[in-house]
Amino acid sequence: MSVIMILLGASLLVAIFFLAAFIWSVKNGQFEDDFSPAHRILFEVKPAETTCKSGHACTNKNCKSRICKP
Repeated sequence: MSVIMILLGASLLVAIFFLAAFIWSVKNGQFEDDFSPAHRILFEVKPAETTCKSGHACTNKNCKSRICKP
């Protein structure tokens, strides 16, 4: 009988811990974005350009105009 009381107390502690973790995550905004996680795979992601307008490889990865030396 004492084992049942110990297991009941342990299960209540675990349940209270998970309830507190759930409330903490809701307050910190973990569940605010409910649209994009389910539909993120459907959006097309364009790969970054690695060549410049002249067709040569660009040495500067941060350049936006892609004007490179031949």
